Amino acid sequence: MMTEVNSLHSHAKVYIGIVHQLREMISKDGLKPGDKIPSERELSERLNVGRSSVREALRALELLGLIETKRGEGTFLRDFRDHHLIDLLGMFILQDHKAQEDILYTKMMIEKEALKDLFSEKKKMDALLEKVSEAENLDDVFRDIVMMNANHLAQRIWNILNDFETLICGEIKITDQMREEITRMLQGIENQDKETVQETYKRVREIVDKDATISNIFF
Repeated sequence: MMTEVNSLHSHAKVYIGIVHQLREMISKDGLKPGDKIPSERELSERLNVGRSSVREALRALELLGLIETKRGEGTFLRDFRDHHLIDLLGMFILQDHKAQEDILYTKMMIEKEALKDLFSEKKKMDALLEKVSEAENLDDVFRDIVMMNANHLAQRIWNILNDFETLICGEIKITDQMREEITRMLQGIENQDKETVQETYKRVREIVDKDATISNIFF
């Protein structure tokens, strides 16, 4: 995972630049909220960049709520006026290596709180254990864990951070080792075994990111 995070700067630099080009083009064309923006192919030609890069930039804008795609109709502009979120997000991501790591670490903080809550509430893990056996991506499992938490704000923050991280780094496929550790972790919640929950979560995250420093879930 750290190799992917280390590449965050270069990838982000490319599509953040495209986002700024898009904004200039929208202003120059006099487009307003509700207007349809050019197709992926047209944007690629006008901005002189690859279609995959345009696709990433449009995905980022959609995640930020600045455009919306209507199936069969195209992509439409929402509200760009006085919207500085892209500048702030770009500055945050490109600032330094520590800022890049903060995306992952903030996600991990939310995950640990969710696990602690599930443990304290003595939740049954049957349904989640079944999903783990079929899940293909690591984030699918942790999304379900976070969604079982009553803290809706934490859920939304985790989703936003995860979407942005996935946009840049791609999805993390579950390995057999990860699946085994996650299964033991969920069983540890059912059995009220703090040490198992704590150690298995650490091992899962260390498989993904060997350089991550993971504090305890339980105090």
